Amino acid sequence: MAALLYRLGALAHRRRRTVLVAWLAILVAAGALAATVGGSYEDDFSIPGSSAQQTLDTVGKEFPSSSGATAQIVFVAPTGRTIADEGAVIKQVLDAAAKAPQVAAVAGPTPSRDGRTALAQVGYQVTKAGLEDGTLTALEDTVRPAREAGLQVEFGGSAYGDTPGGTSHLTEVSGLVVAMIVLLVTFTSLAAAGIPLLTALLGVAITAAGMTALAGGLQLPTTAPTLAIMLGLAVGIDYALFIVARHRSQLARGMAVPESAARAIGTAGSAVVFAGMTVVIALAGLTVVRIPFLSAMGLAAAAAVIVAVLVAVTLIPAMLGFAGERLRPKPGSRADRREQHATDKPGAGIRWAKLVTRRPLVTTLAVVIVLGIMAVPAAGLRLALTDNGSAPVDSTQRKAYDLTAEAFGPGFNGPLLVLAGQQDSAALVQKLGTLDGIAAVGKPQMSADGRYALIQVVPRTGPQDPETERVVEDIRDAGGPDAGVTGVTAIGLDISQRLSGSLVPFALVVVGLAVLLLMVAFRSLVVPVKAALGFLLSIGATLGAVVAVFQWGWLADAVGVSRTGPVISFMPIILMAVLFGLAMDYEVFLVSRMHEEYARTGDPLPSVINGFRDSSRVVAAAALIMICVFVSFVPNGSPTLKPIAFSLAVGVLLDAFLIRMTLVPAVLALAGRGAWWLPRWLDRYLPNLDLEGSKLM
Repeated sequence: MAALLYRLGALAHRRRRTVLVAWLAILVAAGALAATVGGSYEDDFSIPGSSAQQTLDTVGKEFPSSSGATAQIVFVAPTGRTIADEGAVIKQVLDAAAKAPQVAAVAGPTPSRDGRTALAQVGYQVTKAGLEDGTLTALEDTVRPAREAGLQVEFGGSAYGDTPGGTSHLTEVSGLVVAMIVLLVTFTSLAAAGIPLLTALLGVAITAAGMTALAGGLQLPTTAPTLAIMLGLAVGIDYALFIVARHRSQLARGMAVPESAARAIGTAGSAVVFAGMTVVIALAGLTVVRIPFLSAMGLAAAAAVIVAVLVAVTLIPAMLGFAGERLRPKPGSRADRREQHATDKPGAGIRWAKLVTRRPLVTTLAVVIVLGIMAVPAAGLRLALTDNGSAPVDSTQRKAYDLTAEAFGPGFNGPLLVLAGQQDSAALVQKLGTLDGIAAVGKPQMSADGRYALIQVVPRTGPQDPETERVVEDIRDAGGPDAGVTGVTAIGLDISQRLSGSLVPFALVVVGLAVLLLMVAFRSLVVPVKAALGFLLSIGATLGAVVAVFQWGWLADAVGVSRTGPVISFMPIILMAVLFGLAMDYEVFLVSRMHEEYARTGDPLPSVINGFRDSSRVVAAAALIMICVFVSFVPNGSPTLKPIAFSLAVGVLLDAFLIRMTLVPAVLALAGRGAWWLPRWLDRYLPNLDLEGSKLM
C-alpha cells in the first residue's frame, strides 16, 4: 500500500493545479446539485419488523385519520379564571384550527381537574415527515384570539417532536478558532497550520452539499448531516495534520519537497487510509442493526470520512507542492531543533514516555483502576428516544409538555394506541382499566369494516419512565395475540430494546475487527489485544461519564442539560462505531512510529520512547483538535445531538491521553520484545500492509 500511495502522492504533487481544479469542480458540482435537486431532511423513527411498527402499519391502513402526526394545544386560563370562562374563545380557536392546512380532525378541549387547563388534539392527514412548510405556522396563527384574551397557549405532540438543531455559528467558529490555535502551536507556521484547516473545510463542504442533493431523493434523518459534518471536520483536520507533520519532519532532515510530499503520502498517508477505512467499516456496520434512520446516519458519516481520506491523499500533496519551501523549518528555528532532536533539554513527549515506562506495571494498573472507577455509573445506563420533555425549557413544546404533565399527569404526553381485532373490544377496555399503571382508557373506535377497534390508553407515567415499559408489556399480555400496542412511546421502547440488545454483539464485532486489523498492520499479538482492551476501557469510562451528566445531573448546567433522564437510545452504538475508528487512528499513528524504530534498531524500550517522542506531539494536537470540534457541537445542541457530541469529546479525551499515550507505552515496555512477536505460521498467511513505508527506504 505504501508504494501505491507514494506514486499517487508524487502524481498529485506533480499535477497539483489539475488536482486542485478537480476538487473545486467537485465542490461546484455538488453545490449545483444541492441547489437544483436537493431536498430537506426528515426524521422517520420506524423499526421494521417490530411489534409496534407492524401495529402502526395496520392502524395506517384501517384508521387513516389516526395515523398522521398529532399536535396538542394546551390552554391555560388567566389567574382567577377557568377554562369554562374562556369557552367561547377556545371554541373559536378550535374551529379555525379544524380549517388549517392538512388538518384531518380536532378533538377536545378536555379540561383538567382544577379547571384551569384544557388540552385539545389536532390530527393531521400525514405523518410529521409529510407536513408542508408553513403548516405548523398556520396552526399557531389560529390561537391569536386566545392569547389576546390573556390565555397562555402552547403546542406539543408528535408534530412538534424534537427537531435536532445545530450549534450556533458562534460555537462552530469558536471550535475552528481553537483548532487553528492548536495547529499554529504545533507547527509554528501559518502555511503549515492553514493546510489542514482549508482541506478539511473543503471536504466538509462537499459532504454537506452532496447530502443535501441526496436528500432530494432519499429520506435522511435531520441528525445525519450534523453528525457527518462534525466527524468529517474532525478527521479531515487530523488526517491532514499527520501528513503535514511527516512532511515537515522530512524537510527538516534535508529531503527535497517533491520527494518528501510523495513519501509523506506513502507513510503517514498509509496510516490515514488504514485508519479511515477502519472508521468507515465500523460506521457502515451500523446497518446490521436494521433500523433505517441509524443506518442512514452511519452511512452518511462514513461518506464524510471517505471524502476526508480522498482529500488527504490527493489534495494535500498538491497543497504541499503549492507551499513549496515555505513549509521547511528554518535552520536553527525551534521547529528545526525539535525535528533534529537538538534541543538543550528533552521535550515533553520524551519526558512523559520515560515517566510512564519507568514503572510500567504501576502505570498500567493506575490507568485501569481510574477508568474502571469511571465506568461504574455505566451499569445504570438507561436508553430511550428523546421526547418534548428534553427540549429547551423556553420552547413551546417543552412548556406544553410540562403544563400537560402538571395538569393531567405525565402519561398524557405519551398516550398508547391499542389495536384489537377479533375480540370483544368492550371487554378489552374493561380489562385494560384494571391494569396497574393505567390512568385512562378511551372508548373504542371501530374500523370501517368492523374488524378492528382502536383504543387510546394513557399510562400514569411519562414516556421515558421505566414503569411505562412494564405497562406496555402488560397491555400486550392482556390483549393476547390479536391485540397490538403502538404509538410514539411504544415505538421508542421497541427501538431502545433492539439497540440495547445490539450493543454487546456490535461491541464484540468491533473488538474482533480491531484485533484482526492491527494484527495485520503490526504483525503482533500483544499490540492488537492491548488496543482492543484499551478501547473497551475507554468506552466503559465514557458511558459512565454520560450517565453521570445526563442521568444523574452532574455538571448538567455546564453542559446545558435541561432535564436529566435516559440517554438517547442510539448514542452508545454510534459512540462505539466512531470512537473505535478514532482510537485506531491514534493507535496506528503512535505504534507505527514505535514499530518503525524497533525495525531499525531492534531495541524494544528505546524504540517505544523514541517512537513516542516522534509521534506524541502530533497525536496530542490531533486529539485536542477533535475534542474542540466535538465540544463546539455541545452548547445549544438538540437533545439528540448533545449527548453524542459530549460522549465523543470525552471518549477522545480518555482514549487519546489515558489509553494511547499512557497505557500503550507502558504495556509495550512491559512486553519488551514480545510486543512484536507473531507466530511464524500466522505471519505467512497475513498480508503485509507496510504502514511504515519500509519498502520506500
